[in-house]
Amino acid sequence: MDNDQLLELTDQNFDESVLSNPQPVVVDFWAPWCGPCKMLTPIIHELAAEYAGRVTVGKLNIDNCPAVAAKYGIETIPTLLFFSKGGIVGRQVGLLAKAPLKAKIDDAFKG
Repeated sequence: MDNDQLLELTDQNFDESVLSNPQPVVVDFWAPWCGPCKMLTPIIHELAAEYAGRVTVGKLNIDNCPAVAAKYGIETIPTLLFFSKGGIVGRQVGLLAKAPLKAKIDDAFKG
């Protein structure tokens, strides 16, 4: 699996990689012990490749990076937040199949 398109986010690089990013950003909040997160991972990798150059896709492990998760009130995982120009423009809580997730991303960033 090609991980080159997927950004590994941390408490340290979040502001620069997400909030200051000129591209729209999808952030997958996850943890290694989360079953639905594991099911979502291959979909996230596919979407990162498909949106390469247009949308940045990153994953943030909430166990390793609790500050960012707390800042955005992440209580359930997986949660995806859609950022544009440093602000949240969409949110998806829970596992979603690829097609509806892609539609949500397209809808969030259509403006």
